[in-house]
Amino acid sequence: MPRIPAKAEPLGLPIAEPEIVEIDTDILIVGGGMGACGAAFEAKRWADKYGVKVLLVDKAALERSGAVAQGLSAINTYLGENDPDDYVRMVRTDLMGLVREDLIFDLGRHVDDSVHLFEEWGLPLWVQTDDGKRLDGAQAKKKGLQVREGAKPVRSGRWQIMINGESYKCIVAEAAKNALGEENYMERIFVVKLLLDANEPNRIAGAVGFSVRENKVYVFRCNALLCACGGAVNVYRPRSTGEGMGRAWYPVWNAGSTYTMCAQVGAEMTMMENRFVPARFKDGYGPVGAWFLLFKAKATNAAGEDYCVTNRDMLKTYEEQGYAQGNIIPTCLRNHMMLKEMKEGRGPIFMDTATALQTTFKELSKKEQKHLEAEAWEDFLDMCVGQANLWACMNIEPENVGSEIMPTEPYLLGSHSGCCGIWVSGPDEDWVPEEYKIKADNGKVYNRMTTVNGLFTCADGVGASGHKFSSGSHAEGRIAGKQLVRWVVDHKDFKPTLKETPEELAKMVYQPWYTYKEHSGKTTAPDISPDYITPRNFMMRLIKATDEYGGGVATYYNTSQTLLEHCEKLLDMLEEDSAKLCARDLHELLRAWENYHRLWTVRLHVLHIKFRKETRYPGFYYRTDFLEINDEEWKCFTNSKYDPETGETRFFKRPYIQIIPDPMHP
Repeated sequence: MPRIPAKAEPLGLPIAEPEIVEIDTDILIVGGGMGACGAAFEAKRWADKYGVKVLLVDKAALERSGAVAQGLSAINTYLGENDPDDYVRMVRTDLMGLVREDLIFDLGRHVDDSVHLFEEWGLPLWVQTDDGKRLDGAQAKKKGLQVREGAKPVRSGRWQIMINGESYKCIVAEAAKNALGEENYMERIFVVKLLLDANEPNRIAGAVGFSVRENKVYVFRCNALLCACGGAVNVYRPRSTGEGMGRAWYPVWNAGSTYTMCAQVGAEMTMMENRFVPARFKDGYGPVGAWFLLFKAKATNAAGEDYCVTNRDMLKTYEEQGYAQGNIIPTCLRNHMMLKEMKEGRGPIFMDTATALQTTFKELSKKEQKHLEAEAWEDFLDMCVGQANLWACMNIEPENVGSEIMPTEPYLLGSHSGCCGIWVSGPDEDWVPEEYKIKADNGKVYNRMTTVNGLFTCADGVGASGHKFSSGSHAEGRIAGKQLVRWVVDHKDFKPTLKETPEELAKMVYQPWYTYKEHSGKTTAPDISPDYITPRNFMMRLIKATDEYGGGVATYYNTSQTLLEHCEKLLDMLEEDSAKLCARDLHELLRAWENYHRLWTVRLHVLHIKFRKETRYPGFYYRTDFLEINDEEWKCFTNSKYDPETGETRFFKRPYIQIIPDPMHP
């Protein structure tokens, strides 16, 4: 037997005492996804006119950062010929009647501008010719057809357009970098905590983070800050285990940092009970949207039955309440019908890819068939290459056999078909209710600002307004970017003062390393110790608690008051143990802080589910003690606010106000 060393060899880059780097800027953008890139691009357009300095800091590299990192095969939000009012109605219907209509309408009237910019920067958009032929991005470019110049995009659904998008994020990131200039963005810097001002209450003043490549701690001071670090993944136990745990539908590096860091400085949160449970190809997590919308595939049970037809009676109550209208079935209710099939033994569930392709093939020439087949594969190669690998290794030919789909573990996000996040101000316009406007310290309203003065967010960060997707996240970043500059110009005399010294902040950031260094010699198994807990073991405890008690896959998304209370107890114990998180190298320091952010985010999620005593999203989660939708008491926003001084979190309701009328329910 080989001897187990008393100390583990570093897994990644070794840690040493960090150098402290202090940086002052007017605007600090934290994050590098679509929203942050949009904010950087737009802020810089206005900043130079007023001498405002903009700095973007991302924990990854912009070209492959965020949810679009691996690419996409469609832009899911493009209005084109559609009306912004109808866009609001679609989002409202899908999210069970509770959304901030001011934010959604505001986004809808701006989102196409971002899509046209993408095309201008080089993103290939598919185009439909006058005779009905579909041209992919390369073919459209060859013929000089551009959507921004009037060409008709290829629709895969009412709101979606097809693209060749493997390099989607690279193109958008390049534009952001070019706008900023090389000296105004920093990559591989993980910001872990936002900082309030020492002199002005409820005022953002900076942030602290560290390099994941060098032993450096960065202390930033700023006048305004945008926090846009994505949603939260691996807050519930994934269906895939072992090596497969590295796979998820949303990007695994989304650790809830947006929600945790904003909540910790007192930003008001909203709808944190909402989660998204997408139905995806099993194990590979490959996307199903193009198959449903472009190829018109059906999902069936093991007997080949369309369960959305056979289970239609399940929707009757929801239709009477106005939550399923005609052919528009909210995403959660489609899951609701699928779960019935699985629980009653009629699974597995399959995507009938074979029928979809063969039906389409009948109308095409051999050459066109080959091109369509290539499109079907490219749907994954553009955005989830692991699914293509999985099909190949399991001998699945989608044109001949179906492929299994299944609802995933829950994800927390605000830009896709989910709406948890931060309560922000809407635009300062007459049609926006006063209840949706946040008055700043100077009495003005700043669009997309949180309840903390000078702190803004966008994309996954903005709550109660889903269905932004990639283009909407970029557009919302641009909305916030312009407001960031306006804020700085209005507060040009502000001098940020931090409560903590740079040395105190550096010690806090590197504490997991100090903990490991102090205790690592006391055990022969370096990943097991009574004096510390590794990030991996910490996450295993976290996702076991949430999965089994907080409505994960282990219980078919069921939970209750007693289960949630037990989950809360386990997460509180984990909060105590977070003080003993350890890090053996810079990679584990990154993981330690990510998992601390995950804990804060998912605990808030669990507490919000406990507060909302109804099942608002059947198919995403079930309160078995309150299985119905209760509009009389709960057709409202459920909000919370953490007090940084007392450490207490307060839960309360805010009114839902309908702005866009519903023709079916006047």
